[in-house]
Amino acid sequence: MTISAADAPLDPQSTEILAATGLEYRLVTGDAFDGFVTAVDRGFNGERASEERVRAWRENLDGTERSVGVYDPRSPETGTPVATVMSWLMDLTVDADSFLPMWSISEVTVAATHRRRGIARALLGGELRAAADAGLPIAGLTVSEATIYGRFGFGPAAHTVSWKIDTRRAGWVGPRPTEGEDPGRLDHIEREQLAQDLATLNERTRGSRPGDISGWPLLWQELAGLKPGKPDPKVRGVRYTDAEGEVRGVVAYTVETNPEDFAKATIHVNALTAETSDAYAALWRYLLQHDLVGTVITGLRSRGEPLRWMVADERAITVTERDHHWLRILDVQRCLGARRLRVAGSATFVVSDPFGFAEGTWRLEVDDAGAPSVEKVDDGTASGSVARLGVAELSAMLLGGVTASTLRAAGRVDTDEETARWLDLAFLPITAPSLSYWY
Repeated sequence: MTISAADAPLDPQSTEILAATGLEYRLVTGDAFDGFVTAVDRGFNGERASEERVRAWRENLDGTERSVGVYDPRSPETGTPVATVMSWLMDLTVDADSFLPMWSISEVTVAATHRRRGIARALLGGELRAAADAGLPIAGLTVSEATIYGRFGFGPAAHTVSWKIDTRRAGWVGPRPTEGEDPGRLDHIEREQLAQDLATLNERTRGSRPGDISGWPLLWQELAGLKPGKPDPKVRGVRYTDAEGEVRGVVAYTVETNPEDFAKATIHVNALTAETSDAYAALWRYLLQHDLVGTVITGLRSRGEPLRWMVADERAITVTERDHHWLRILDVQRCLGARRLRVAGSATFVVSDPFGFAEGTWRLEVDDAGAPSVEKVDDGTASGSVARLGVAELSAMLLGGVTASTLRAAGRVDTDEETARWLDLAFLPITAPSLSYWY
């Protein structure tokens, strides 16, 4: 990437909106970052950050991030913002080995003392305008509250599931890659190696998972229990190596003992990444057949997990689904053009956008090879296969995580049944969109 979020100037419109309410909209640099971290921890109801954590966070910044704070000059803590947002650029997987640079938004907080003043709208509007001005085609975030971001044009593009598995009931009928001829092997690894393996395997596999991201060094450290200022010595790591000695999978997890029955401990999976089906099967079998364990709990998994078909009793699994990765299209041509669509044909999208970035009528043509071409056309040419929808709905459809027919039935897309069915087929994903991390 040749651009950086740090190069984007503050949005003049947001500056003016906030100034009208007596607030200051500022870039956070230098020593002001300490107050920024305090505000973020307070905003997410966390404990006060240690000096070590603040220092490590600052040291892990590479200069491409953009931290923005809203300050109240009347506050007794003038160095601590009353609202925060941080942004940087990451690659987003859109289709098989097809990526888009994404304006990644994080650390969005507004102090409880300053709610209902339009601060969040000014912050998010400023981020979207900055991203669009910088030429980014899409913005994304993972959310703690699901009702906020639709009004800004974000749509839930990748859902996630959490699993709670009764290991005694589940059984195992899947492959056994560590047995037979030319078996692979499982080995415990230290946390430093675990962080390296998580980063390496994510880089090798993210191109096959729509909705996934490129990640960053501090993420792998935290998953491996090496979070600066708050390490977790309980984190364990196991890797799978194939018969040729190549590392193909890794899992990070903790074990919670059960004082009432030491044979019924609980494993909590922090992350599991597998490059091959053998690695996937070997790691899950290891977890489900672990000695003295009665329950395995894992979150942020895909809707399409093969594990469901590897256990003898599917009813041993309790599944909870929720929204997770929200995307916001800024450039319709580039976003739709990054997809590899499954059937030839054409459709016209009439898109509404409260901020105007994606507003307009867009003609999508797909050739026999599945290659799309997208052009903006006059509103009066919208005829035939037409879908009228908001940018939030188009953003939710982008990766194929929700079908046009579903949104049509929900009253979120206005189109005819034939067009909806064609869009369903055209936007089929290579696998269920997913993201196994927060950002």
